[in-house]
Amino acid sequence: MPSGFYVPTLLDVFDATQLAVAPLADTIKVALFTSSHTPDFSSDTAYSTTNEVPDSGAYAAGGATLGTKTFSELVSSRATFDAADVSWAAATISARGALVYDSTVANRALCYIDFGSNQTSISGTFAIQFDVGGIFYFDCH
Repeated sequence: MPSGFYVPTLLDVFDATQLAVAPLADTIKVALFTSSHTPDFSSDTAYSTTNEVPDSGAYAAGGATLGTKTFSELVSSRATFDAADVSWAAATISARGALVYDSTVANRALCYIDFGSNQTSISGTFAIQFDVGGIFYFDCH
């Protein structure tokens, strides 16, 4: 399953809908999903608990709120969104990917991060270390 950005959200931000997604001001969350989850970047619009990993340790449905968020130009002509890494302690989790979504704006799906394979923790800490290039970016040239 690929990583990607949810097209309906992006279109609604820039079309006549003018969806008010404000990544720095809004509550942006990340939730973990099993390998049964298949993101549809053309039609999915919001977070859903379907195929989310079960509650375990510090992990609960809905995931974690992202902290230390930035939206800046890290590389010339590239708008980049990033946040602090997240983790859940004392958790037994098997996750294939993570959904980043805006819980302030009707749980609108922003992007999905595919881990490439199932990642697991057994009564330990499950952590997501975001790429140094950010969680997502837009090339603006």
